[in-house]
Amino acid sequence: MKKIVLFAMGMVMSMTAFAQDEIETTISGDIVSSYIWRGQDLGSTAVQPTLGVGYKGLSLTAWGSYGLADPTDTKEFDLSLGYTVGGFNIGITDYWFNAGGDPENRYFMYDAHGTNHVFEATIGYDFGLASLQWYTNIAGNDGVNKDGKRAYSSYVEANVPFKLASVDWTATAGAVPFATDFYGTTGFAVTNLALKATKDIKVTDSFSIPIFGQVVGNPCSQKAYLVFGITLQP
Repeated sequence: MKKIVLFAMGMVMSMTAFAQDEIETTISGDIVSSYIWRGQDLGSTAVQPTLGVGYKGLSLTAWGSYGLADPTDTKEFDLSLGYTVGGFNIGITDYWFNAGGDPENRYFMYDAHGTNHVFEATIGYDFGLASLQWYTNIAGNDGVNKDGKRAYSSYVEANVPFKLASVDWTATAGAVPFATDFYGTTGFAVTNLALKATKDIKVTDSFSIPIFGQVVGNPCSQKAYLVFGITLQP
């Protein structure tokens, strides 16, 4: 899997060489009251920075999450390489967590049976009124199914954006199609039903801060969460 990281770095260098003035850069950071991912509780208050570059539909993004209140909360560092054309998108993400197959939690440990990395492929389409995305773990520290074999854990999610009372909303429905202990399911299960509202709070004529609130329910685990967050960006 080192080849994936090297390939991603090579793509960034290539984009810079082609047209530096046309590259889009993303720098932002979220502060959230709790870290809820696909209906799973991964920790309390956290800061989640993003750094990305994009060029003609091709993007490379680094994303992380670091607990602010509890030092035992999930620490995460992800690298995503994606390509979008029209409404269609494909991509691959290298997730690294501070817990997994490696007891020393080393980032550069890629051993197939002793790594904290999870490699996930994704494919999806944005229809405008709604989007649909499929994710599958293809390597790394994946979960196992009911037979104790690699589950190739998958997750499918539909999102419907809409506007109501000058606020941007997104309704989400996500499910795990097969049994895997990665998501804590024994078969097909709806794991993520969410409703998110986002609104910009104007600070000055040229600067505003997006804030968001989100209600999340996981019918599979019988858990529900209320999340508040703010986004900081140039």
